Amino acid sequence: MIDYSNKICEACSVDAPKATQSEIEDFLKNHNEWYLATDVEFPQLRREFKFNDFSTAQKFTNIISDLAEEEGHHPSILLEYGKVTISWWSHKIQSLHVNDFILSSKTEELYNSKF
Repeated sequence: MIDYSNKICEACSVDAPKATQSEIEDFLKNHNEWYLATDVEFPQLRREFKFNDFSTAQKFTNIISDLAEEEGHHPSILLEYGKVTISWWSHKIQSLHVNDFILSSKTEELYNSKF
């Protein structure tokens, strides 16, 4: 198992390598609360995070927003009462990239350590 949470995102260009099906399956096997969203135009890593109230959910979105700015890689964030849905994918290659594994891992780590 690769520990993506200690890695740093690299700049992604339009010719960057897309994640292979094997890499995606390996990531999902080791991060079983994430799933491959296929109900969208491009594949995305998606997970729902549960909270007791809206305010706490909003705090989590702010933490993830700060992480995204630091790493230069930005997710889709859906904030609802008691729930935040995060989707990571790489816009430039319209698919998944190692950056998405890195930020999904860091998102999970932040949730587990702070909430």
